[in-house]
Amino acid sequence: MAAQDGGVWLVVGLGNPGPGYAANRHNVGFMVADLLATRMSGSFKRSGRAQAGVVEGRIGPPGPDSRRVVLAKPMSYMNLSGGPVSALRDFYKVPVERIVAVHDELDIDYGTLRLKLGGGDNGHNGLKSMTKAFGPGYHRVRFGIGRPPGRMQVADFVLKDFSSAERKELDYFVDRAADAVESLVRDGLERAQNTFNT
Repeated sequence: MAAQDGGVWLVVGLGNPGPGYAANRHNVGFMVADLLATRMSGSFKRSGRAQAGVVEGRIGPPGPDSRRVVLAKPMSYMNLSGGPVSALRDFYKVPVERIVAVHDELDIDYGTLRLKLGGGDNGHNGLKSMTKAFGPGYHRVRFGIGRPPGRMQVADFVLKDFSSAERKELDYFVDRAADAVESLVRDGLERAQNTFNT
């Protein structure tokens, strides 16, 4: 899906609201959204249209190649993300294929990125809620967090903070994920995949 025709994109970082969750593995989507907001010189404000924090801005250099973007962080808790995203989609009139979900992914090694359009939810409650709300045909920027060690339950693993070893590289990986989102919106999926699906 090329990105050349000037419509608005809705980029959604998935996570849970509140300071207790802020550094969890499950909140890496929020971390990427926060960095993108900084790059766009914006700060999240509560939307009057949805239970979400929103930043409106542009990605790319000034001029015809820049893209209008709405960044969003649903404030409904992860497993209810579909409601706020659907409300924003309706308000900004964003087609489903211009929605990008940025989320943690268990089945990918820590720090690895995978970009794709459509597909299943792989047990991810944020994706499950979004797909239930408006179907699976949105883009995903999947940020690998790896599998839980030993017999740790998945729910415990994703709701724990990144380890001290992981935190040493976390800023770099979040930065790279933000680059991937910008490339996807600006250059289209295929070019972004060629660069970031390593």
